[in-house]
Amino acid sequence: GGYGETCEVLIQYHPRLFQTIIQMTQNEDLRENMLRQVLEHLSQQSESQYLKILTSLAEVATTNGHKLLSLSSNYEAQMKSLLRIVRIFCHVFRIGPSSPSNGNDMGYNGNKTPRSQVFKVRKVYDVVRKIDVKEMNFTKHAFIYQTSHEQEPLELLWHSLDEWLVLIATELMKNKRDSANITSILLKQKGPDHQDATPAPSFATVGTEGRKELSTDAVELKTYDVAGKQEACADCQDVISMTANRLSAVIQAFYMCCSCQMPPGMTSPRFIEFVCKHDDVLKCFVNRNPKIIFDHFHFLLECPELMSRFMHIIKAQPFKDRCEWFYEHLHAGQPDSDMVHRPVNENDILLVHRDSIFRSSCEVVSKANCAKLKQGIAVRFHGEEGMGQGVVREWFDILSSEIVNPDYALFTQSADGTTFQPNSNSSVNPDHLNYFRFAGQILGLALNHRQLVNIYFTRSFYKHILGIPVNYQDVASIDPEYAKNLQWILDNDISDLGLELTFSVETDVFGAMEEVPLKPGGASILVTQENKAEYVQLVTELRMTRAIQPQINAFLQGFHMFIPPSLIQLFDEYELELLLSGMPEIDVNDWLKNTEYTSGYERGDQVIQWFWDVVEELTQEERVLLLQFVTGSSRVPHGGFAHIMGGSGLQNFTIAAVPYTANLLPTSSTCINMLKLPEYPSKEILKDRLLVALHCGSYGYTMA
Repeated sequence: GGYGETCEVLIQYHPRLFQTIIQMTQNEDLRENMLRQVLEHLSQQSESQYLKILTSLAEVATTNGHKLLSLSSNYEAQMKSLLRIVRIFCHVFRIGPSSPSNGNDMGYNGNKTPRSQVFKVRKVYDVVRKIDVKEMNFTKHAFIYQTSHEQEPLELLWHSLDEWLVLIATELMKNKRDSANITSILLKQKGPDHQDATPAPSFATVGTEGRKELSTDAVELKTYDVAGKQEACADCQDVISMTANRLSAVIQAFYMCCSCQMPPGMTSPRFIEFVCKHDDVLKCFVNRNPKIIFDHFHFLLECPELMSRFMHIIKAQPFKDRCEWFYEHLHAGQPDSDMVHRPVNENDILLVHRDSIFRSSCEVVSKANCAKLKQGIAVRFHGEEGMGQGVVREWFDILSSEIVNPDYALFTQSADGTTFQPNSNSSVNPDHLNYFRFAGQILGLALNHRQLVNIYFTRSFYKHILGIPVNYQDVASIDPEYAKNLQWILDNDISDLGLELTFSVETDVFGAMEEVPLKPGGASILVTQENKAEYVQLVTELRMTRAIQPQINAFLQGFHMFIPPSLIQLFDEYELELLLSGMPEIDVNDWLKNTEYTSGYERGDQVIQWFWDVVEELTQEERVLLLQFVTGSSRVPHGGFAHIMGGSGLQNFTIAAVPYTANLLPTSSTCINMLKLPEYPSKEILKDRLLVALHCGSYGYTMA
């Protein structure tokens, strides 16, 4: 809008205004995006201007970082200010100065681009600029620390951060004598008689802004004279309480600055080294407040190598909490929930044909805008008027059943007949990989929008979605006898049995048996007592993974369009099944407990008592039909009926009174999970009319 050009002219005539613009990055009242655009424009004027902007931003960020580490500052305001400045800094750095020859971005060639010189000449900070990315070894990083001997602006802040973490590690080690697990000391709760005896110090403690004085504070903390184990533990917890959030915010800033110099998808070796060095303290922070992963430790979600170090801590948190973190992070930056599922215009509606729901849905979803689908879904069946959450739920419900339709040859039933596994011979369908990708999109969309699907997969397939290796026990889902044979091999000494097994097996390919090596030269490698565990694992991988690898890859390609791999790692295969398909059984008592009444009905009314008596008498299949009739879904979400979703969030199952006339059937409003139940004169009539509605009216929509 001309702001960049205007600021350029003003600074040309009044150079002092340059620092005014830099200081504006600390002002929360100004739009961050606007400041980015202005500084981006100014940085394109010359290389010297670009370097000047980066250096000035680095100095402001360092000042704010030291204020944040000063315990007397306001944490919330200072944290937001630091991260805001660092985000702007990283944005400008990535843009780089325009090339005089072609005007293009200078890329990530750290040895050749002018913008790399900001770390060398202007001494902002120096990270891996001499590393050849193609030859990078993430296990040996001794050469990384090639920073200048002079104190650079941001290096000053990173040095203070390192001092604090070393200090906390020292405090932890003082208390380690009481437990082999450092983090367990910090989690140990005081007894009820001592809960208020030694409250944690307030952040109002007098502090300083500079690094020199910060180091003095650190020395003073090191002189704590701990008298007694319990007091030592309390003091140690106080140190963590005062500093954890502040240090975590600075760690996030450090990660952002390291990452902005790396190619997309690659984690800075310097940062990996940093995490490994301070592993115990960072695990302590996560143990005390796992939500810190989503507030500041984004690197755990973006770097699998680092995530694995903390996974046992994360998965130890309650399932409900992990679900909340999952959706909070998944939907970050999206429009408010009130607007979700409301299409902007007619073009955003997915128009599908009920008689060819699989193919028509595949066609419209493949053409739809992925970003819009993440924000909301609107579905209309061809020739029907109804729209809303009930229609969306039914679409997912029917479509998920079609995905495993044998006519498409995508999935085969497991040995128990209740779960499904990708079909290794699905290539009989020429479009099978496109359809697997579509199946992944549907499950990803369903999970994104908290919709349940009417399908259950084998444990091994859930593991494939999560990136968890399969084991021989997973073979039982497709071949129980073969799994028993593998178990027998593991349990018994096979040295003198003459089995003559090799690392090569016969497998069925379109009805013909083919010899498939488990490893290079496998046909000539005998299975022995020493290598039998490897044999069992390789056989398992062949049966459960290699045989269906193209199908798995296509499915995950569609699934990851809506669900990032880093987030889905928060769950195990059993929890993923709950998230996708809900609870298979319907608890009538839970249903009754979480039902509301309106339009004249109350819990004690005779008609309501008859209704619940009838529900008790229904078969499990009829209860599923009733649930689908009213809510559009045949599944109960994890957590029970209290977690059923409506058009604008959680919405309990509701029964509304309707005046009775002869032969009148119950109706429903699926958008608000409401059953409109006539005031029937007897239980028998109520049951008769309800069953007619369930068996004849559970599909199809009109406008209410």
